[in-house]
Parts: sequence; structure tokens; C-alpha cells
Amino acid sequence: MIEPEMAFYELQDDMDLAEDFLKYLIRYALENCREDLEFMNKMWDKGLLERLQFVLDNDFVRLDYTDGIEILKASGKKFEFPCEWGCDLQSEHERYLVEEHFKRPVILINYPKEIKAFYMKQNEDGKTVRAMDVLFPKIGEIIGGSERESSLEKLENRIEETGMSRKGLEWYLDTRRFGSAPHSGFGLGFERLLLFVTGMSNIRDVIPF
Repeated sequence: MIEPEMAFYELQDDMDLAEDFLKYLIRYALENCREDLEFMNKMWDKGLLERLQFVLDNDFVRLDYTDGIEILKASGKKFEFPCEWGCDLQSEHERYLVEEHFKRPVILINYPKEIKAFYMKQNEDGKTVRAMDVLFPKIGEIIGGSERESSLEKLENRIEETGMSRKGLEWYLDTRRFGSAPHSGFGLGFERLLLFVTGMSNIRDVIPF
């Protein structure tokens, strides 16, 4: 694992909040929609209640992307999409880490900067950024987030490296040019949360709700 002082900082708060957030929502559903969930468990997903409780009962693993790649390569499992360092992980890779290797939710951190957004905070190694994805059984990624880059110079360099146009980004650069503070953020895939909580097999079935 990468050293904590390099890997976490504001991102650590994001990881803790994301885990608490997801557990709160699942616990709320179990406590307030028990009859509905028992019906769903009986009628089409007999492992639903056990899976929901499984998330509540287990601490989420914090795993460096680089370590995740090594686990996948050493697994001996034949994936449809081969994985090497620098690749964007597919659902089959994420689910292997959660369902087969660790058998609990995983928060994957420190992704290669080339596969992540320009505004993500760069680590000292110059190759990775302080990004996180929360991975769930049957779903794969359910939350994505990162610490944001607070350095104007690094932001400008990343925009140039990626070949993006600065024209529509000057307003964003101004938020660093005129002062900023270390900060992080994440987004929950709400349809994916509904998919997980209801046990439905296709995301199209939960989007209307």
C-alpha cells in the first residue's frame, strides 16, 4: 500500500463519509422497508437480505489501485478484458476484488492520472491521483470521487497535457487563481444503489423510480 500521508489527506474523509453514507442508506431501507425487501428476497433474489446485511457488517477494504492490479494479475482468472497497470478497470475486475478476493466492499484509491479527470489531486509520484471508487458486490462501482487539485499551476499543466481547450475552463481556473482550499467530493450512482437494494438484475428496471 502507498504511504498514508501520500494517499489520503482530504480523501480519507471522503472514504469514511462514503462508507457511512452507504451504510446509513442500506440500514434505513432495512428498517423502514423490511416488508418490501422480504418480498423481493422471496420472489426473485433469495440472497438479497443477506447481501444487504453483509455490507452493514463489514468494514470496507481500502485498496491501492496498484495493489488491486497485482491481485487481479495473480488471480489466475481469465478475464474478458485483460488488465495491466494503467487500464481502466471493468466491472468484471471490480466484482472479482469484492466478491471473490476480499468478500466485502472495496474502496479503490490512487488511480493513474491518465484515466482520471484533469481536476483530480496529483500524488507526489507524478503518476497517480487521489481518486476513489467504492465497489459493491453484483454492482461494481457505486460511488466515484476524488480530492480536487488546489494548485493552479498543476491544473494548467494537466489541461495542456490532455489537449483540452482552456476557453471554457477559465471560470474553473479562477477558483484556484483567486484562492482555494483542500477539498474533496464524490457522487453516488443512485440507480445503482436502487439496483443493489432491490436486487433487480437490470438497471433499466429501477431508473423510473
